[in-house]
Formats: sequence, structure tokens, C-alpha cells
Amino acid sequence: MAESVPSLKQRLGGRSLYLVGMMGSGKTSTGRPLAERLGYGFVDADAVIEQAAGCTIPEIFEQDGESGFRAIETQVLNAISQRHSLVVATGGGVVTQSANWGLLHSGIVIWLDVDREQLLKRLRADTTARPLLQRPNPEAALDALLNERRPLYAEADLTVVIDEEPPDVVADGILQLLPSLLRDPTQRSNN
Repeated sequence: MAESVPSLKQRLGGRSLYLVGMMGSGKTSTGRPLAERLGYGFVDADAVIEQAAGCTIPEIFEQDGESGFRAIETQVLNAISQRHSLVVATGGGVVTQSANWGLLHSGIVIWLDVDREQLLKRLRADTTARPLLQRPNPEAALDALLNERRPLYAEADLTVVIDEEPPDVVADGILQLLPSLLRDPTQRSNN
């Protein structure tokens, strides 16, 4: 039987949930219903970055390159990690900066793992500008990113493999899997 959300929320103790995964994996579309079900706030880190920089992510990449973008991303993540009871949709590359892992692990890191073909299908249907895919061969660029990032994503606390499930179903699945990560505070350890 699934644990009740109020009980799960109590066991989380205000720890934020950080959704990681490739662009197009559904971090934002899954994060919103997940936050709603938990009674948590929802933060789209990319939207906060754009707000903080006063321009779009493609413009940041154009002006400051990927390294400039990553520096802003780490600053924003640091600010977000000072808060609690949030579901945070991170940018796909947040895992590439080792400094970010300390911030991410202040909460629970959840990898939304979508296979390559499904990602390509989603990205083709999405109108969002993706600076790292603006290459002559976007599929090869995606493959290179997948090869680089998969081992990093695998360091998440929880991996959720997604095929074509809608975001609401993915959010419900996360709620069912979360208790396995949390020690029950009512159970005393014998250590």
C-alpha cells in the first residue's frame, strides 16, 4: 500500500527534491504535479537563471559561453538550495559541475531517465531553443551529451525510467518510490 502524502511529507522533513536529467526528459512537466501533490513549491531553475541574468539562456550562451552560463547556474542553485520544501527542475547540465553536487545532495536527487529515441522524439516536438543542440548534427550532439552525462546522472539518489508515461503518472511513480529512500523516524535504529 502506498504511503499517504502527509506522512511522506513529514518524513521528507522539508528536504527539497531536485529533478535531474537530459533536456526533454520532463523535469518541469513532472516537477509541477509532483510539487502540487506534496504541497511543495515548484522552481524551474532555468527560469530563475533567465530572470537573474535578464536575458534568455541562448543569449547567455551567446554572450558568455557555456562556462559563463554554468557559473550563473551554480549561483542560482546555491540560492535555491537555501530554501526548503521545493521541487526543483534543474537544467540538464547541472550535474557537470562538481560544486553543484554538494548543493543537490542537500535534498534528494531524482534522475528522470528517458531513452535516446524518446528524447529525440520529445526534442523534435519541442520549440524550446537548446543551445547545446545548435550543431550541424544535433543527434550526434545529443549522443555526446548522453555519453558524458549518464554516469553523472547515475549518482542520483533515485532513478525513474520513463518511456511515454504522462508527467502526472511519473509524479505518482516518484511518490511511490520516495519512501524507500527515507528512514522512518518512528523506527529506532539499534546502532
